[in-house]
Amino acid sequence: MTRITVAKGDGIGPEIMDATLEIILAAGAQIQMDEIQVGEQVYLSGNTSGISEASWDIIRRNKIFLKAPITTPQGGGYKSLNVTTRKFLGLYSNVRPCRSLHPFVTTKHPVMDIVIIRENEEDLYAGIEHQQTDEVVQCLKLISRPGCEKIVRYAFEYAKQQNRKKVTCFTKDNIMKQTDGLFHQVFDEIAQEYPEIENEHWIIDIGAAKMADTPEAFDVIVMPNLYGDVLSDVAAQITGSVGLAGSANIGEECSMFEAIHGSAPRRAGQNVANPSGLLQGAIMMLNHIGQTEVAEKVQNAWLKTLEDGIHTYDIYNEATSKQKVGTREFAQAVIANLGQKPVILTPVSYANNAALNLPKYQRKPAKNKELVGVDVFVHWAGTDPNALAAQVQKIQTGDVALSMITNRGIKVWPEGFKETFCTDHWRCRFKPTQRASMTKDNIIELLKNALEQGIDTIKTENLYSFDGKAAYSLGQGQ
Repeated sequence: MTRITVAKGDGIGPEIMDATLEIILAAGAQIQMDEIQVGEQVYLSGNTSGISEASWDIIRRNKIFLKAPITTPQGGGYKSLNVTTRKFLGLYSNVRPCRSLHPFVTTKHPVMDIVIIRENEEDLYAGIEHQQTDEVVQCLKLISRPGCEKIVRYAFEYAKQQNRKKVTCFTKDNIMKQTDGLFHQVFDEIAQEYPEIENEHWIIDIGAAKMADTPEAFDVIVMPNLYGDVLSDVAAQITGSVGLAGSANIGEECSMFEAIHGSAPRRAGQNVANPSGLLQGAIMMLNHIGQTEVAEKVQNAWLKTLEDGIHTYDIYNEATSKQKVGTREFAQAVIANLGQKPVILTPVSYANNAALNLPKYQRKPAKNKELVGVDVFVHWAGTDPNALAAQVQKIQTGDVALSMITNRGIKVWPEGFKETFCTDHWRCRFKPTQRASMTKDNIIELLKNALEQGIDTIKTENLYSFDGKAAYSLGQGQ
């Protein structure tokens, strides 16, 4: 018997959670439940995180969290509970199977069967943003080696467990050579440990186009957080319906399972919502806690129900559907099919799935880190980079000199183009004049001189080399 935490959420959440629990309990799920309240009412009570401390305690004690969709109020500084939960509990892997249900659910891709594995904790979803000048705001993209290693290894272990043949990596490392470059590098390293599984890398833009056009070319796809968020919804939609997709959020200690769709408040209380997305999340939960026979029984009964043409309004099609039903009636139809298997759709078998081998991250030996320069970011309302350079050169010292100015990443000094449009946000790069490295005292001196010259410095970024290799980007056009 496994004790889990359940949150019925907002909008259609309570209806689809009741239907989901009814189905898995009828199938023999050995679970006990602690229910907590999260979402809109908690937000509106003044808790900007949408969850109480007592609820956190229950989730952390039980380790397994089945959550229905919630509503996050607009404005007011309310934080996404999904993002918060993933980060606080270390749920580093988001898993979304996207399988075609042709011909019973309309799709242009009848043989599609892919799994999107998305890094869940970092990237731009660190949510670290600042307004720095009147015209420019920034969002920091954070990619770590531990984050890359954990998600890439999970992708290969998942492929191994599920008898998948290929793992594909999507990045944009032709542009973001440091962040996405690290993700691609780690992918190549770990792929060597799984010679029996094919591996490949695609640039995200053409890879996304290929996936939308020819999804059968892919099997398991692993990618950083933002790309994975976008493409997992695209994959679910082209499979047939976002409303049919569930997801697992897996961590080293805790895991969360949910539907990928929202709370749909306009459909609440009408007994029309499709519980399939949350049911798919619950099936993934049953597999995760080792109740694979129950998971297999529920999944095959669900497939049989779809095959029988018993559909909720969102997937009902007069050409292929036989009966339009509500939330409760759909659940009863699935329960009636427990023990049966689909005939046209491929039945599932989870019985022989071995547990995933997910060793904890081992930190690598530290590299030789050397300070080799500094970028000083300046708020300046002028438009002529040459004029700014003349002013900024007044703060350089005998040891450190201005080497480049960029605007939105584009080199505008020296030898910039007058056609380049500039904002009020400038990156001024300083490098040592007589030696390869510099000290932090040099940076302090630069900032002190800038203060005396009335130059508005808004931040600095130290430039490092690791084991003699530059670990920072060049200016575009440099």
